[in-house]
Amino acid sequence: MKRTLYIVCSVLVASFLWSCGNGNNWEINGSVEGSDSTTLYLEGPAQNGWYVMDSTILAGDGDFEFVQPNMGYPEIYRLKANGKVVYFPIDSIETITFKGYASSLDSNYTLEGSASAEMMMNIDKKIAAVVAKGGEQAAGTDSILKRELSEMVLGDNLGLISYYIINKRVGNTRIFDPNNKKDIRIIGAVANKFTSQRPTDHRTELLKQLFIENRRVSKVGDGDTIQVAQTSLFDIKLYDNKGVLHSLKDVASKGKVTLLNFTVYGTEQSPAFNIALNKVYEANKNKMEIFQVAVDDNEAVWKESAENLPWITVYASQLERAKPLSSYNVTLLPMTFIIDKNGELAERVDDVSKLETALKKYF
Repeated sequence: MKRTLYIVCSVLVASFLWSCGNGNNWEINGSVEGSDSTTLYLEGPAQNGWYVMDSTILAGDGDFEFVQPNMGYPEIYRLKANGKVVYFPIDSIETITFKGYASSLDSNYTLEGSASAEMMMNIDKKIAAVVAKGGEQAAGTDSILKRELSEMVLGDNLGLISYYIINKRVGNTRIFDPNNKKDIRIIGAVANKFTSQRPTDHRTELLKQLFIENRRVSKVGDGDTIQVAQTSLFDIKLYDNKGVLHSLKDVASKGKVTLLNFTVYGTEQSPAFNIALNKVYEANKNKMEIFQVAVDDNEAVWKESAENLPWITVYASQLERAKPLSSYNVTLLPMTFIIDKNGELAERVDDVSKLETALKKYF
């Protein structure tokens, strides 16, 4: 199999990788155990379904490899065998590794190689667990599942995850029903992001059409403006450099605007980012708090830097970071979220130079 060289952002975990090898192609490889003589298909999206891009007859150890040219835009693809399918995203030229079993291809498997692929796998496993317990209808009614997926949608920076979630079906059941008032707001949030930031994406018109055709039925409001829906946040409980335990929900419940920031202190750009962040903090510290989560592999680097910071900085070890990073769909660092005075996750801001302007809406 081809080896792929990854540039790792200093001490970032394997979830935050940029591919720099394999020419201008993307690749999915791996193995499907118990698959002797089974045909495995690689399929891409078509206007009214899916089309076969490539296929292979699995034999022996079930190893496979599909290599495809970069299409120039992010897309969702799927593997299919024996009527079972596994979905995965491709952003550009990354390499995804799949491991699973022919008898349970769509339920007992792993995807590795990008944060988005792992996120999509976790989404489908969450949905499968709810369906296994409560049946197909539960996928659209389970409140915990819907809350978790809604927060992933809000945290997604125009990637494929939000699009995938709001179009996800289990059998004939849509998880996010456009005829449901709460669900159409989530759909509207995604449509709003795509409309303002990715107007040429082929999915944008589909999202706008889905929202506009259903907003009057669900009585979202007058006019065609699509507003981002607010949603409650996942709590994060971690220790600071002095051994004090901090809870994000506790911090966000004190009536101030809270900035939730995920970062790596050991990267070259970290000092400049924190200097810019400090300017915002000093100008507004009576009205805001910062809850900064460090995901350095080297805890000593974080501790040394944390000594000089005026805000709350906590550390997530390799064992602790998976849940918060997954919950907030963190795929690039640093990543910052605004939590309003009511403790609701309100907005994601990627450019620190635009942070103060964005904050003014919530003071």
